[in-house]
Amino acid sequence: MQTIPSDPMMLFSFINMKLRDEYSSLDELCASMDIDRSWLIDKLASVGFEYSAENNKFW
Repeated sequence: MQTIPSDPMMLFSFINMKLRDEYSSLDELCASMDIDRSWLIDKLASVGFEYSAENNKFW
């Protein structure tokens, strides 16, 4: 796995920036960055964020 922020708020910002600037979907981001999709969703859900495929971002 590529080095990503461990702090959930920094992770939220980092992932949304990547989704906005580089990836058209969460699946594409996870595959490219070798991140477990379930882990990422659970990590951000633990602080109240959920992924919107329609908007391609967490909120």
